[in-house]
Amino acid sequence: MATPRSAAADSDDLPVLLSPSELRTARDEFQQFLMEYRFGMQEIETKIAILRDEFLQLHDYNPIEHVSSRVKSPDSLVEKIRRREIPQDFASVREHITDIAGVRITCSFVTDAYRLFDLLAAQDDITVLHVKDYIAEPKANGYKSLHAILQVPVFLSTGRIDVPVEVQFRTIAMDFWASLEHKIYYKYDRRVPAELLDDLKDAADTAAELDTRMERLHREIRGSGEIRGSGEVRGAVEESDAPRPARPPILRHAPVLGA
Repeated sequence: MATPRSAAADSDDLPVLLSPSELRTARDEFQQFLMEYRFGMQEIETKIAILRDEFLQLHDYNPIEHVSSRVKSPDSLVEKIRRREIPQDFASVREHITDIAGVRITCSFVTDAYRLFDLLAAQDDITVLHVKDYIAEPKANGYKSLHAILQVPVFLSTGRIDVPVEVQFRTIAMDFWASLEHKIYYKYDRRVPAELLDDLKDAADTAAELDTRMERLHREIRGSGEIRGSGEVRGAVEESDAPRPARPPILRHAPVLGA
């Protein structure tokens, strides 16, 4: 069976010399492997689009500002396999790397992020594998986001497969901060000066305060409820008439294997 390494590595890196037909087979199998994750990602995107359109129709409100998605490139995946010393077969990669497909949902407010997670997690065909709530418990550098590994079925001509997709939920302010942090870490090759790290943490605190203030203004305008704090809010995108599914437990300390 072809491995991710044999399919994606340059010919100089191959442990054995493959014939042209064997190389084509290896590449085809690797492309099929990544295609399954792309299909899983598209299933999640479809579910998000349905929720967005329903909210616009029923509640005249869109909780989603932006959705982005990606499937890891072959080079990026192979590098991660090597770095984590994962056995180079598809079964091991499936088990140990859960962020091959990723979707990021940027929301208007913190309550929107939690509500969208609730609505996705409550769907019968979605299994919540792992959750890490960095909104309630931010990273030391100030990073905030709700990370979830959601498993979704994909139906192929050969039958059903279950595909894990990493879904991140964050606000506009969180997304802006994370984008800036990524650029800074890239510029300094992850060796960021201490004073700049302190400034980043202060900016994260300011972004969190902005989220709270803007949500309070929004709720005052809409005439609904009160804010109890970002880690406690499990409010509504629309408190008045939006559906309220049962909340599955958030495993705040469960590891996200793809991190």
